[in-house]
Amino acid sequence: MLYTIIRSILFRLEPEHAHRFILQQLRFIKGTLLERLIHQSLPIRPIKCMGLHFPNALGLAAGLDKNGECIDIFSIMGFGFIEVGTVTPLPQLGNVKPRVFRLVEAEGIINSMGFNNQGVDYLVENISKSKFKGILGINIGINKNTPLEKMKEDYITCMEKVYMHAGYIAINISSPNTLNLRMLQCGQNLDNLLASIKLKQKELQKKYIKYVPIVIKIAPDLSEEELIKLADSLVCYHIDGVIATNSTLDRKFVTGLRYAKQQGGLSGRPIQSKSTKIIHLLSQELKGKLPIIGVGGIDSLVSAREKIDAGATLIQIYSGLIYHGPSLIKKIVSFL
Repeated sequence: MLYTIIRSILFRLEPEHAHRFILQQLRFIKGTLLERLIHQSLPIRPIKCMGLHFPNALGLAAGLDKNGECIDIFSIMGFGFIEVGTVTPLPQLGNVKPRVFRLVEAEGIINSMGFNNQGVDYLVENISKSKFKGILGINIGINKNTPLEKMKEDYITCMEKVYMHAGYIAINISSPNTLNLRMLQCGQNLDNLLASIKLKQKELQKKYIKYVPIVIKIAPDLSEEELIKLADSLVCYHIDGVIATNSTLDRKFVTGLRYAKQQGGLSGRPIQSKSTKIIHLLSQELKGKLPIIGVGGIDSLVSAREKIDAGATLIQIYSGLIYHGPSLIKKIVSFL
């Protein structure tokens, strides 16, 4: 009931403004008695994945807390893990505004943010100040002006800086809002990237005496043939996991709705079935050789269970949290 009132107020604001406002308020209540309003004591439903022990299978997807400013507050909502980012080597403003649109009738969101963030050093600084002791995923990307042939260098730079602070590192090669980024999902571009990332992981493991799993975040718009080839490459290079999926360019389920023609990636309920299908196909191809983190349109216990049934070991939410609030976490974790 409380979140319904809060949402009605927030949805009167421009979406990106509302996002900034809610993060500001979360930072404001940190360490105060107001924390009790969002604190949720949930049952422990432990699960082991990638050699890590998660208190439950539900995580916060990347994008909501890009700069790691609210890690401690999100942790008390009951998430089993938190993923921050996407972060890039250098700070950048992202794409031209307005760049976030709510498709309320479909409980969807279109964004063309373009990896706006304060840079990897700022993120690391915020993580260092956090008291969070759980599993933190750090999602890394490339700067807007980085050419295709040098993109792997941006990932390597970020890996070096976040490695000691991460429970796992997510390599974002699937955002539709950065030019040429999705070209890294196929062929020689993918193989070169995976080889470089794996080599750097081995170097950092030796340096810090710590193994940090590497996962790759993929798009829902891959063909079945592309998906099979990608899965084979992930296995070949011993990647630790895969996040399926990012937002989609497909507008099939939102045709005719206001803002449906806006540029950017569509997330939320409209992507639910598309993401689940990718997870199912990926699971069939991987045959348990590496785990899948399922994300895309999870807005209920049933949709969460569908992702698990399709082959996901862990799941994440973002748009569902925007539309349904922290109670969604409790509903999923309590009965998943």
